[in-house]
Amino acid sequence: MADTKTTQNYGAENIQVLEWLEPVRKRPWMYIGSTDERGLHHLVWEIVDNSIDEAMAGHCDTITVTFGADGSCMVEDNGRGIPVEKHAKTGKSTLETILTVLHAGGKFGWGGYKVSGGLHWVGSSVVNALSTKLEAWVHRDGKVHYQSFSLGVSDGDIKVVGDTDHTGTIIRFFPDASIFKTTVNFDYKTIITRMRQQAYLTKGIKLITIDERSGERYKFFFEGWVKSYVNFLNKNDHTIGDVFYAEKDKDDIMTEVSLQYNREFSNNIISFVNNIHTPEGGTHMTGFRTALTRTINKYARDKGILKEKDQNLTNEDVIEGIVVVLSVKVIDPQFEGQTKSKLGTPEARGAVDSAMSAAFMEFLEENPSSAKAICEKVNLAAKARLAARAARDTVIRKGALEGMTLPGKLADCSSKDPAVSELYIVEGDSAGGSAKQGRDRETQAILPLRGKILNTEQARIDKIFANEQIKNLIIALGTSIGETFDVSKLRYHRIVIMTDADVDGAHIRTLLLTFFFRYMKEIVDGGYLYIAQPPLYKLTKGKNSWYVYTEEEKTALVAERDIIGDNVQRYKGLGEMNPEQLWETTMDHDARKMYRVGIDDAQAADEMFKILMGGEVAPRRKFIQSRAKSVKNLDV
Repeated sequence: MADTKTTQNYGAENIQVLEWLEPVRKRPWMYIGSTDERGLHHLVWEIVDNSIDEAMAGHCDTITVTFGADGSCMVEDNGRGIPVEKHAKTGKSTLETILTVLHAGGKFGWGGYKVSGGLHWVGSSVVNALSTKLEAWVHRDGKVHYQSFSLGVSDGDIKVVGDTDHTGTIIRFFPDASIFKTTVNFDYKTIITRMRQQAYLTKGIKLITIDERSGERYKFFFEGWVKSYVNFLNKNDHTIGDVFYAEKDKDDIMTEVSLQYNREFSNNIISFVNNIHTPEGGTHMTGFRTALTRTINKYARDKGILKEKDQNLTNEDVIEGIVVVLSVKVIDPQFEGQTKSKLGTPEARGAVDSAMSAAFMEFLEENPSSAKAICEKVNLAAKARLAARAARDTVIRKGALEGMTLPGKLADCSSKDPAVSELYIVEGDSAGGSAKQGRDRETQAILPLRGKILNTEQARIDKIFANEQIKNLIIALGTSIGETFDVSKLRYHRIVIMTDADVDGAHIRTLLLTFFFRYMKEIVDGGYLYIAQPPLYKLTKGKNSWYVYTEEEKTALVAERDIIGDNVQRYKGLGEMNPEQLWETTMDHDARKMYRVGIDDAQAADEMFKILMGGEVAPRRKFIQSRAKSVKNLDV
């Protein structure tokens, strides 16, 4: 428990007020990004991150998040407790000021926090504004203080409701269903994934999650911190060498970095600034990449592994098969853009470079077997890169000699405007023929695939260039691949995977998704990738017919319309549909159903592709066995 004496240097004078709260309920998406499930969970992160800030400042070691059966979320910490005395500017209690005034928090003026994930307690007012009810209990100075709010407005003055022998803050809120129209039900899996991540990144913190709806309870505490995180991320792979870990404080920037190689061809590099995920990297990642490449090159040349005649290894070579967690703590970090997805602080580059260089060289020198295995891995990657470049150059030269001729199998659309152009990747020549006849020739292009494409999870890029199916796809898309990939040259802004509704179709779809995720992720991130949803059945009665997409729809419609069994047609493949049927069910802009592919959790997606498509059999067998009973209507 935190000592009550530690609250003496954290008071109302540390809370600065910048702006009032009125706009939040009118334009919630401006403050939480969206009002769907992602925005709903953003409310949880806002409150939890405040408690994490207390932990990073050394004033809190336990945080408990509880989801009530009444639809509430409660976050409790044993930090110093939010100040409760009257605030000089607002004339209200500091607690009420924090919870009702936008941009009031403990980070401004440096009085409260040296390092934080954002602006401490600033987001609390947004949570309050978007909740039907919010309650706050503050344990501080020997007393329990309580105040409640409805739709962001105080129900009355703060009051003392009891005595206490510890410090801390409890916030309980009920999301407003009139704001979050999609759902107000918290997803426990999403919550525990985030809590696990924060436990890895925050030294000495215990994170407890309780779901009173299901009775589930988790407790996260990791002594190895980011080193434990790397072990977790690498658990399904054949690892290479030992886990490297380094920690250094330089120029008021604390760097923690851990890495380990595996036998995969993809990499998994995750970076954080003050516990905020930075998917676009930034200056801290630049410092890491520079130090990693320089150090491995120097070690390999010093040991004679790289000869004088050999070219230097590139960053592309040394990151193949690497798993990295990089976490930096920065005072007043400078982010590029509102999303905080990329760090811009210049000093972070040198701080991370310094922390990484000497420590990683020492690691290689002291672990010769690990160093040898790493050097063998990156050397193979370099040879594959050179082979891939030669293969790519051959493809480019071939295209140039043929006037950049598109693949012969491609039936292109007339439009040259990517914004309205669509590419259907279709399984098989039969379905491809129907799609070509039934399509809108102005905007819809068709590329048939013959059989299953290469599993790119288990292939280097040189093998990918040698695969005719993927090569045709790359040329059709127009973006190139690898170091020359350019999403701005994408010829179609809607790429639709259209496969049969059976096991083989699902496999082909997964192979294609693997390729896009590993080698053209910008297409997924840009929202250009879709999955078509062809119907499972056609039901007929007299002159009327209906297409249904699920077993449940079929059962309900058969009962409702009194349809007999002979008038129920099961589509096992797209090739069974004639052009008119394929158009009206799957390609008609006004009637079709399709899913847009997105990545909510890149770490979870990376792990899933490794399980489903990687070289390890045991995790895949476990995955299948654990879900076998839930499979319906399996067509083999």
